[in-house]
Amino acid sequence: MSSQIQTVWAIEILDSRGTPTLRVFVALADGTVGVSSVPSGASTGEHEAVELRDGDPNRYAGKGVRQAVGHVNKIIGPRLQGLDPREQARIDQTMCALDGTANKGRLGANAILGVSQAVARAAASSRGIALYVALGASDLARLPVPMMNVINGGKHADSSLDFQEFMIVPHGAPTFSEALRYGSETFQALKSLLRKRGLSTGVGDEGGFAPALKSNEEACDLIVTAIEQAGYRPGADIALALDPAATSFFEDGAYQLVRSRQGRKTSAEMIELYRSWVDRYPIVSLEDGLAENDWQGFQELTAALGKRVQIVGDDILVTNPVYIRRGVAEKTCTAALIKLNQIGTVTETIEAIDLCRQAPWGYVISHRSGETEDSFIADFAVAMGGGQIKTGSLCRSERIAKYNRLLEIERELGERAVYAGCGSPFSRSA
Repeated sequence: MSSQIQTVWAIEILDSRGTPTLRVFVALADGTVGVSSVPSGASTGEHEAVELRDGDPNRYAGKGVRQAVGHVNKIIGPRLQGLDPREQARIDQTMCALDGTANKGRLGANAILGVSQAVARAAASSRGIALYVALGASDLARLPVPMMNVINGGKHADSSLDFQEFMIVPHGAPTFSEALRYGSETFQALKSLLRKRGLSTGVGDEGGFAPALKSNEEACDLIVTAIEQAGYRPGADIALALDPAATSFFEDGAYQLVRSRQGRKTSAEMIELYRSWVDRYPIVSLEDGLAENDWQGFQELTAALGKRVQIVGDDILVTNPVYIRRGVAEKTCTAALIKLNQIGTVTETIEAIDLCRQAPWGYVISHRSGETEDSFIADFAVAMGGGQIKTGSLCRSERIAKYNRLLEIERELGERAVYAGCGSPFSRSA
């Protein structure tokens, strides 16, 4: 039997970029303590829930989170005392009501999400079950196919690439642990390839390499070569996924490919560029290929390529049921990126996923570029059963923590573990 919430408190910690964030603790009357830390994005959609920062230029360049910490300790915590942690929806609704804004701008989505996740952890621990079980995993639990960011560009790295993420997708592996091996071996092969060509092997925010390349296409060429040199078949064993994060290079009504010197492009020209890439490379997923407010362009992109690759909306949808409903109605995507801190509570995130299931769309559980060692999204991805996860490259401990947690889950499940694999997460758009 679960115990009531006794105390809730938060502290200020640092994320993977050395920027302040929150760690929240939820203690129950039976002695159980649930702990969770909150990530932060660099490439953010304008409609995301508000990440509250202090704005004090004399402390962490204005990025401190003492206000958010105070809101947990002085406002949220006292209000949740005595509540049953198993009543996740009630607790999340209570916090949203306390905030009273549409975007969680008063208390801060970072404060609210930290509590929401810590409550879920406390409830699971008090019941003596794993978090993924408490959140809804069935007897046959689906381990997600990882999208591994191996070359960084855009806002995630000081490189010559306009596009933000070039990922490998080991969908042809028989198990998650084998998929991780496929990815790791390809990552190491890519590192050796870059060194042989005299290119940098320094990494960006998400652990992918950030070399100075001649073009965005060269990144794809290098990755395909690395897949082959690692002993795998491009497309059959390991595919590619892209996240251009096009909002970051949309300016003055056009897409400005300045870093790669490919000039100014319209939405139609960007779609033709992606079409040529899909013809040339084994791409299975394209995320944020156009800017967050280019709804018409997204609709045309999905019409043009949605039957060949998964078209994922991130900044345009921001894990918000309002925008997902619009996206489904207007056929702007075939999948949604799911980030808990874009909407701010576990309950609302699950609501967004339910809409994807009804569409039916794919959905990809995702980290943020500013991460912590918290592996919440690994359990969440298994619980939601969507078969896809983005949690960065094959280095940096805040990324590896999620992969290692998935290995633990796979071991715990034994024969009940089902690896999404073999392209099945992308079948909606195939």
